Amino acid sequence: MMIEYFKLACFIFAVIPCGMFLWNVALYRRLPMVRSQATDHSLRLSVLIPARNEGKNIEAALRSILGNDHIGFEVIVMNDHSTDDTAAIVRRLAETHPDLRLVDAPPLPSGWCGKQHACYQLAKLAKGDLLVFLDADVRLSSDALGRMVSFMDTNKAALASGVPRQIFSSVADRLLIPQIHFVLLGFLPIWAMRRFKMPSMSGGCGQLFIAQKLAYDACGGHSKLPASLHDGLKLPRAFRDAGFPTDLFDATDIASCRMYSSNEETLRGLGKNAHEGLGAKGTIIPMTVMLLLSQVAPFILLVLGIVNGSAISWLVMAATTAAYLPRMIAVNHFKQPLVSALLHPISIVGLLSIQWMAFLRHRSGKPSSWKGRTYADVTPVGGS
Repeated sequence: MMIEYFKLACFIFAVIPCGMFLWNVALYRRLPMVRSQATDHSLRLSVLIPARNEGKNIEAALRSILGNDHIGFEVIVMNDHSTDDTAAIVRRLAETHPDLRLVDAPPLPSGWCGKQHACYQLAKLAKGDLLVFLDADVRLSSDALGRMVSFMDTNKAALASGVPRQIFSSVADRLLIPQIHFVLLGFLPIWAMRRFKMPSMSGGCGQLFIAQKLAYDACGGHSKLPASLHDGLKLPRAFRDAGFPTDLFDATDIASCRMYSSNEETLRGLGKNAHEGLGAKGTIIPMTVMLLLSQVAPFILLVLGIVNGSAISWLVMAATTAAYLPRMIAVNHFKQPLVSALLHPISIVGLLSIQWMAFLRHRSGKPSSWKGRTYADVTPVGGS
């Protein structure tokens, strides 16, 4: 009898994120196309890029931005004490693009993460009434800026974010990165996010943000998360703490991003800030139970039933279907690899392993390191 209760628990826990994902996919929309029009020469937005040792990325990123038209914008790159040719590349491009400029980051103050400090300094220099914070490994389509501006002009949000199409380089990438969409859309009720301003009802992607400058200045922007390595989670909360609404859009067709270049880099990159999200003290145990019961256990029960030649319970079949359905939809909707969806239970185990390693590292007081800098762990979201 206990096994039947266990199967029922797996079914219930699998249906919840599946239902949430299906509902959210209908709400998490791509930005409307903007009809071609005469170029607006007024300075509408500032594209702000923090860059530390981005020599292999920065030129392609800038060319994709500068290829946008029909909208007035400036591009400011902050060279964050790079030791490669990042600054030289930007200077060369700036010679033929007057709307592009390079600035050097001031010394990093104690208690600040490099990216948050650079973004905060960039916002001070920006002249546009809209701020686009962009990672150097993001590439924009030629109509991306115009569509984002149109969205902000017609939307009540003070801050909006979208997950770009993810480009994969390694096995770890293919297994783990697609979980960004699954976790975001499977566990954040977008309808509630848009209706209420509670900080907990927020989410974002640190690769791509657009914000109203007046709201950014009013809430303090990145100065409210100086030591955080998880601006995708923390920046929307800073806006909501100040009473400003935030929103999400599907950036699959306007932006792409290759986050990491190797298995080792992927594991380090995902682990550096995990203790601020799923790996937080108040989150990691319930999320581990939820994910194992809903996404891993049904698959194990199904395989055991097949191996033993026993009749497969309809609860197990239904739970397995509910676990796989969001991932199979994401393959087409977000241009994800099929193999990642098929290996979904394995990728969940990998994701949880990273969260637990980050949690234990944080509890032991070990610092995080990224791009040649070491950071003492900050107080995680959801607990200390």
